[in-house]
Amino acid sequence: MKELIIISGKGGTGKTSITASFAALAECAVLADCDVDAADLHLVLEPTIRRRETFTSGRAAEIREADCTQCGLCETICRFDAIHDFQVDPLSCEGCGACVEFCPVKAIDFPEQDCGEWYVSATRHGEMVHARMHPGAENSGKLVSLVRQEARKIALKQNSGFLLVDGPPGIGCPVIASVTGADAVLVVSEPTLSGEHDLKRVLQLTNHFKIPAMVCINKWDINPTMTERIETLALSLGAKPVGRIPYDAAVTAAQINARALVEDSDGHAATAVRMTWSTVCSTM
Repeated sequence: MKELIIISGKGGTGKTSITASFAALAECAVLADCDVDAADLHLVLEPTIRRRETFTSGRAAEIREADCTQCGLCETICRFDAIHDFQVDPLSCEGCGACVEFCPVKAIDFPEQDCGEWYVSATRHGEMVHARMHPGAENSGKLVSLVRQEARKIALKQNSGFLLVDGPPGIGCPVIASVTGADAVLVVSEPTLSGEHDLKRVLQLTNHFKIPAMVCINKWDINPTMTERIETLALSLGAKPVGRIPYDAAVTAAQINARALVEDSDGHAATAVRMTWSTVCSTM
């Protein structure tokens, strides 16, 4: 089994559309949506949820009014100003546990927090593991690791050829949790100055973790000169350019119809995606 992570330096570069098309082309892949803060692969693949689990992580203090003696010590020692009138503001509590430790009558509970849900679903292109974080919830990196772990179990059990992961954008904790230990990453970029800057940061990250990287330029024909610059940068940082996908209104049409591009189109962009997938497979 090969694990391919599709990532980008910023949101909106087209990585989810490319992941969905790769899923349609792979035929025997297991899928994972690790962009848990803003998951959207399900919008294209319309999964049927077969398993639903609560994701708990982190802790927050809760004062039991019946046992509290109102000594005020917890409010004094809370450096985050989260305790007022012997009640904890859950939005301000950082879960450090100092109040729990020093409460003289042990009247403060410290339960794990419900931060979201994760799912195992069936799609028309294979099983998919995905998740949804509650608004403002933390520890998305931990949830990403959980989603990847569950997807790997399914892929190994089914003897799948590929585990395709729609990763989060940027270079933060969720991205690190997505790419660590992967066989390869495909970085989707755009031919713009910000795309060039973001690509450089992402490739510095993959180089740090010694993960083989490939680069695909989406909408390359809107700025061919910048496309050449980005591919030259990728080569200088040890990444292999594997595809150029032209701008095509068929991509938007496919999204509106909740379909992968290669399912509904034989146009220029769909052809380029097929060629990119073929190159990725031969490279891995």
